[in-house]
Amino acid sequence: MRRAVVKVGSSSLTDASGRIDPPRMWAIARAAQLLCPQVAIVSSGAVASGCGLLGRKRPRGLPEKQALAAVGQAVLMQDWARAFAPRPVAQFLLSADDVHDRTRFVHAKHALEAAFRLGVVPIVNENDTVATDELKVGDNDTLSAWVAYLVDADRLFLLTDVDGLYTADPRRDPAAERIPYVECVGEVEHLAGDSRDSRGTGGMRTKLQAARIATDAGIETIVLGGGGTELERWLRGEPTGTRFASRPGAARRGWLLHQRARGRIRVDEGAVRALRAGRSLLPRGVTSHQGAFDRGDLVGIEGPDGLVAKGLVNYSASELAKIEGAHTSEIEARLGHKDYDEVVNHDQLALIAPSGG
Repeated sequence: MRRAVVKVGSSSLTDASGRIDPPRMWAIARAAQLLCPQVAIVSSGAVASGCGLLGRKRPRGLPEKQALAAVGQAVLMQDWARAFAPRPVAQFLLSADDVHDRTRFVHAKHALEAAFRLGVVPIVNENDTVATDELKVGDNDTLSAWVAYLVDADRLFLLTDVDGLYTADPRRDPAAERIPYVECVGEVEHLAGDSRDSRGTGGMRTKLQAARIATDAGIETIVLGGGGTELERWLRGEPTGTRFASRPGAARRGWLLHQRARGRIRVDEGAVRALRAGRSLLPRGVTSHQGAFDRGDLVGIEGPDGLVAKGLVNYSASELAKIEGAHTSEIEARLGHKDYDEVVNHDQLALIAPSGG
């Protein structure tokens, strides 16, 4: 394994009062460095650390969360620096725009690559001090999947307070059994639950969402409990956690599938068959569209039975309105120009399996 991303939840870093627990952090840092030469940490705990430092409960209001994140982030980075010493660490604060905008995505990717070349450990967190619901990636589980994709990781490790995915909630059902291996995330999503720990915001549901993003991009994902101790057990080959198999396919497909679409294009059954056969979307197969998208934006492509694909569109919504249902030979007459035959080229789209997986 050349490169890995380790996501650390608040419950794996803090004690019951919400304060950072240094021995837990040191154990994670020690185990993470044993994984592979290059490792990035996606760390929760900024708000929880701020709450612990100031003796406050986790707030509901956004401004107070942002302020506590600013307080806690400084403490968190100091503790990570001590945990990885003498190896230096670097702080990366990302927002949704850094993931969803392709140009910013590439810049973030290059910055992380440079950090690895410098021999430092990237410590990544969402920029909670300025993030709003509209700007947030969603949670640090989801963020960790995108970081794994950004750095071309071989594996993503999600450290949590439950040692893997179970057939039922093991805190409620003593008969629940751990599932050691999952071939397809879609087959087990019904087993997910939300977090019951006041120090964190995630749960198994967000872990599965992260696993879907990562595995779609060809990155194997492992959910482990017990922090650094459990990570060391995994390194020794002991049976622990749940492993999610990576899905074959280009990384670009993973990016397209999990980005927010700016609009929708509805197509007929013939266009659906053409797309599934590996051909491009032509204007002839378009029946309608929705949204104010521009050239190069990501759109969802819907057939009669639902979402078929996502892709980067060659024509704006206003242009598409003039050529819907037209033959390619009619594009220039209707628009006054013709830059492309295709509404979406097959090289710029990602198909969605008929089952939704």
